[in-house]
Amino acid sequence: MSASVITLNKGRDAHLGRLLEGLAKGPAPRECIVVEMGAEPPPLPDYGFPIRRLVLDLPGLPLAKARNAGRRAASGDHLVYLDVDCIPSADLVDSLDGDLAEADGLVCCEVRYLPAGAVSDGWTEAGLHEAGQPHPVRVFPPHGLEATNNPGLFWSLAFGVRAATFARLGGFDEAFDGYGAEDTDLAFRAAAAGVPVLLTARGEAYHQHHLACDPPLQHFDSIVANARRFHARHGLWPMDGWLDAFARLGHVSRRWRDDDLTVLRAPSSAEITAVRVASESPF
Repeated sequence: MSASVITLNKGRDAHLGRLLEGLAKGPAPRECIVVEMGAEPPPLPDYGFPIRRLVLDLPGLPLAKARNAGRRAASGDHLVYLDVDCIPSADLVDSLDGDLAEADGLVCCEVRYLPAGAVSDGWTEAGLHEAGQPHPVRVFPPHGLEATNNPGLFWSLAFGVRAATFARLGGFDEAFDGYGAEDTDLAFRAAAAGVPVLLTARGEAYHQHHLACDPPLQHFDSIVANARRFHARHGLWPMDGWLDAFARLGHVSRRWRDDDLTVLRAPSSAEITAVRVASESPF
């Protein structure tokens, strides 16, 4: 197989173990690159394919830097990016590898979101498929590949790209620091370069439940900074649903679209706790 898998980890070792279990159920990838955003991790068991771990000892969530570091370490002609909380179906990496041999683009697979407690020892792909809910906004084709004219539908949690195309696009822009918009920026730059976002009918990823906030107030500072950078480059605001929610909660002005996203106050710890998503919700 010509695909290298790249994933990022920061303290989610249990999720990482499930991801690697999923990879082990299918044809072996060329390698799996694990970029650890923190301290040196404990050793991993043998999963039957090469695993390389890099330590990127930087504060926060340097997602763009970490994804680019993973690409530099990868040797495959095709790159498959999986977020650490995604369990791949047995055919996912092989399917994306085949899709990328056929078409040049940012190829996204369907992701099914799991509620809390859906993954346990002895999990099966059929069980995860049944428990998972598809994202309501993204509709995937019944077969083959389908281009979308909306690069905003791109998601970085499970996608494939040719290594040469990734290099031509310059990878993720590391000026996007922390959480938010670095993946949408890649998709918009790709569209401008004639590289489409493609939705594939083959393969799935199963998103493991974890603590989340809606809106993600825990990433307030980086979302605001990255939204401003994206707007300065592309002329439109990303993450507008989250920014509208920030406005309703009184953290940014209600006229944020017109006043360059004026911050009124940062969220408190109590306010962040108050927007945590219920454990039974998959989203």
